[in-house]
Order: sequence, then structure tokens, then C-alpha cells
Amino acid sequence: MSLKSTLLQTYFSRRAGAIDRFRRHPLEVQAEQLRRLVRRGRATEFGRRYGLEHVDSYERFAATIDTFDYDSFRPYRERMLVGAADVTVPGRVRLFAKSSGTTSDRSKYIPVTRESLWCNHTRGMRDVATLFTAAWPRTKALEGKTLTLGGSCHREGQNLVGDLSALLIHETSFWSGWFRAPRIATAILDDFDEKCARICRECADEHITAFAGVPSWNLALMRRVLEFTGRSNLLEVWPDLTLFAHGGVEFGPYRSTFEALIPSSEMHYMETYNASEGFFAIADDPGRNDMLLMLDYGTFYEFRRGDRIVPLEGVEEGGVYAMLITSNNGLWRYEIGDTVEFTSTDPYRIRFAGRTRQYINVFGEEIIVNNTDAALARACAATGARVEEYTVAPLYMSLDRRGAHEWVVEFGAAPDDAERFVRELDESLRSANSDYDAKRRTTLDAPRLTAVPRGTFLAWMRRRGKNKVPRLSNDRAVAEEVTEALRSGETKR
Repeated sequence: MSLKSTLLQTYFSRRAGAIDRFRRHPLEVQAEQLRRLVRRGRATEFGRRYGLEHVDSYERFAATIDTFDYDSFRPYRERMLVGAADVTVPGRVRLFAKSSGTTSDRSKYIPVTRESLWCNHTRGMRDVATLFTAAWPRTKALEGKTLTLGGSCHREGQNLVGDLSALLIHETSFWSGWFRAPRIATAILDDFDEKCARICRECADEHITAFAGVPSWNLALMRRVLEFTGRSNLLEVWPDLTLFAHGGVEFGPYRSTFEALIPSSEMHYMETYNASEGFFAIADDPGRNDMLLMLDYGTFYEFRRGDRIVPLEGVEEGGVYAMLITSNNGLWRYEIGDTVEFTSTDPYRIRFAGRTRQYINVFGEEIIVNNTDAALARACAATGARVEEYTVAPLYMSLDRRGAHEWVVEFGAAPDDAERFVRELDESLRSANSDYDAKRRTTLDAPRLTAVPRGTFLAWMRRRGKNKVPRLSNDRAVAEEVTEALRSGETKR
């Protein structure tokens, strides 16, 4: 074992003890997080407005402080963006994660403090390794480097603004080169094609043992690596490749493609829940398909179901909730726009259930992402297909036509029977969702399949400045934009 591996294993063993503590004492750890956040916020404009000096319990906290979303938090965010200090956190915020989202703005600006950078996002990345090495103690992942496909960042006045991944790479530059590749200047390039070309040149001969990021963009990069090297799979380039830590989108549609690119029983896929607003959960048990909620990252969690908001102790196993956070990045009782399902309350484990604004309910069918992902998995298994990207949009009713859902799908491997693929989609949705089944008997026709060539969705994401594809929409905007990218000849590898 190398010196690097020895030092890392020592750190991970100590950190594992802290993780075990919040597994066993979750409510105590969450109470500590809330006390620290309230104490830290008392000297801010926000703290004075809401009287945080008088907040001494969760009950008082919930009764005193309003809830916020991206739009209602705007006055505080705008003051931070122009340089005001002590707005919702002590001092001035100079980092802002810029991401796309379902809001009134084309891009979201999320404050990132130095404390959240280190105690939340960076700790989360380290804990991926902590939990992975606990599950696989003989792993070779620590012997090499992690290839990280970051976004880009730039200066806006005195603020550094960009993708969260780029902010992390930029701000942790003094130590990250020991653990990750490519070079920082390459990792945060804005031009994706040039970034891929440089990564191929810099990393083809590196000892890469893991990679991390959003599956869609990594898939595009890995294909470029194979083209550059002339190899048939990634193990011929990096023989010790062991781990892909992924997040941002549901991995199910991508799994079979990555397994074809990396044909090894020693390759492991580890889900993370790392949003611009915070690092929230990590898959800690290889035998499960959920994630451990990380409770000591400077985040206090609340959960909304309907109009009722509860702290962690109020959730129920099997319940689906919208998540609110109070955190060390200056967000207070902030609804991030995601829903999660609790799969366990001892310890607290979650599964991402979708965006609060991503569903289809044009005809009263109430379809959510969990329904469509499960239907897609069933259709692929039945027909030998591999799906790399997809989006679903309504086809509206007319005087002489019933409504339907259009599935715009990019296949890695086409189904051996397209009609059966659609039937499996339909039957899965009908069996999982009674509202959809009822509408299929009255107002909805079977789904329509529109297959698009490889590269169509990547072209759309690049044009729109996004790093993920909205799976479900209540209008046809995304579907029309995606197919327009095809018609205009924008599709690229």
C-alpha cells in the first residue's frame, strides 16, 4: 500500500466514527446543527429581522421564520450578489453556484460560503471515499486519481460564479492535484469539445482509478477517450478503474451503457446527492438502492408533505416529501425543489423521488419520475434496449383525437421490437399508477415513441447551458427544442 493510501485510510477510519455517530444519534446531531446555525445567524440582517436571539428550540424556530423558495429568497440573494455583507450569513459571500432550474430565471444563483465549501461539499466528496472503502476495503481506488469532469466558472465583478463542480475544483486547487485529474485549467474550461480533447491528451496515460460527475456528460467524455486511444473499452485504457461516483440524474437509464464500456465485476457505481444547494446523501450500502442522509454537514433538514412541515423525527418510512434546508451557505428554511422518499428511518435513508415541478398532469394522470424510470427499465429489459437519454411531453387532445404522451428517446441500443417497447412502457405505468390507468381507459391513447440519434440530447444541453435533461414536462417546450436540435443538424457525439 502506498503512503497516500495509508494516510487516506487513517483519515477515513476516523471519519467513519463520526458517520456512525449520526447513524446512531440522528436527532441529537440534527439538534446540534440547528443550534450552531441559529447562533451563527444572530448577527446577520436576517437574524435581526427574525429575532434569532430568541430562538431556543425547533418549535420556536418553525414558528418564527418564514419558509422560502428561490423566488421569495430573491431580496437576500440580490444583496449578496452586489457585495453586501452579513446578509444571511456572517461576512461577504463571494462564490455563487450557477445552475439551471425550474424557476422564473434562466439560471439560478446559489450562495456558497467558505464554510459550506469545506464542511459540506468537500466533506461530502471525502465521505464518498470513506463509505466506499468501508464497503470495499481492498479497493485499488485510492492508489490512483479520480477523473473529474467539472463545469466552468468565471468572474462577475468580485464574485466567482459557475457550476458547483468548477467552484470546488478552483477553490481546492492547493491539494486536489494529488487526488484528481485533469489539470485545473483543463477541468474548468468552458468549451466542452476542447475540454474533452485536452482530457484525452492529459489523462490517457494517467493512473485513473475512479471518475465522478453527471452520467450524461461523462458518457460523452468516455466515448471521446475511446476514440482518442483506439481502445474498445475503458479497462484497456485504465485497467484499475474501480468506481464511478455519479449524481444529478437517475442512473438507471445509463447503467447498461457504462457496463458495456467498463466490462468488469470489480467496477462499482455509487450514487450521491450533491446539489448546488448542498451535499445531502451518499449510497453507503452496496446491497441497497438508496442513500444515507448525511446529518453533520452544517445542514438542518425539514420535510413538507402537503401543507405540513416536520423535522427529521416527523418523517415516516415510505413517505415522499419536499425537502427544505437551513444551511451554512446562508439558506433558511429553503425549499430546494426536490422530493425524496424515505426508505428507512433507522438510519435515515432516502431515495430521490423527483423535482417538485417535474411531473405530467395534463390529463389528470399524475405521472412522476419514479413511474417513468421504472417503466423504462422494464421496457429495456424486455426488448434488449439501452436508453441513454429521454424526455416525456404531452400530446394534447383535439376534437378528433385523444391525448397521449410522447417519449423522445435516445437509444444506446435500439429495442428489438419497438411496438413491444411501447407496450411495456404503457403496462408498467398502468400497473404502477392508478390515475394513469384510469385515464388510459378514457382520455389517453398509448404512448408515442420518437427515437432520436445519439448526440441529440447533448446538443440540446450544450445549446441551453444545462447539465441534465428534464424528464417530464407539462408542455411541449423541451420536446420541441430537442427535436429542433435534430432538425437543425446540431447533433454531435
